Amino acid sequence: MREIINTSQSFARGSLWCLGFVVLLLTACGRGPELPAAPTTLAESDLEGVPYVIGALDTLDIFVWRAPELSASVLVRPDGRISLPLVQSLDAAGKTPEALAEEIETALAELVQSPDVTVLVTSFGFGSGAEQTVRVVGEAQTPTAIPYRNGMTLLDVLIAVGGLSEFAAGNRAVLVRNDTDSYGLRLRDLVDNGDISADVPVRPGDVIIIPQSIL
Repeated sequence: MREIINTSQSFARGSLWCLGFVVLLLTACGRGPELPAAPTTLAESDLEGVPYVIGALDTLDIFVWRAPELSASVLVRPDGRISLPLVQSLDAAGKTPEALAEEIETALAELVQSPDVTVLVTSFGFGSGAEQTVRVVGEAQTPTAIPYRNGMTLLDVLIAVGGLSEFAAGNRAVLVRNDTDSYGLRLRDLVDNGDISADVPVRPGDVIIIPQSIL
C-alpha cells in the first residue's frame, strides 16, 4: 500500500511542478501584459460551493462525542475504505464528510447511545479530484493542493501553504480559473502590508501560481 501511495503522490506532485515550471519560465522571460485583478466577489452559484467528496489517501479526523476511545485519525485506503474501532472496513471515498458521519453514527447506534460523530478532512490525498481543490505552485513555503471549503479566500490558502517563500514575487502571482481565465494577485501586499483589499475569494479548481523574483 505504501508503494501505491508514494506513486500517486509523486505523480500528482510532478504534474503540479511541471505546471509551475512552465509559468515560472515564461515569467523569467518577461512580465507580459498586465492581467486584470481577480474578482472580489463570486457568482451566486460559486458562493454555494462544491461539497467536498472524500477521496482515497485523504486523512480524516473522526470525533465521536463523549466516546474518545472511539475517535481516531485514519487514512482512506487506496480502495476507498477506512477502519475504526468497532467499525471495520467502511466505504468512505465518494461521500461527503457529513454523509460519512451519518453512516458511522448508524453503525455505532447498536453500541453507543445516540452517537454524535464529526468527520474532518485534515490532509488532502491525491486520490481526490482537482475540481474540489485549490492548487498552489511555485514560490510558496509548501506548494500543494488543498481541499476547498465554502467561503475560502486567498488568505486562507496562504495560511494553508505556510505563506510565501523568501524568493517569491508575490505581487506578480497569477490566479488561473476554469483553465482559461487568468487574474493578477497581490500576495506580497496582502502578506507583508496587511492590505485586505488584496484578499479575494477563491473557488474549487483554482490554480495559484507564484513566480520567483528576478534579481
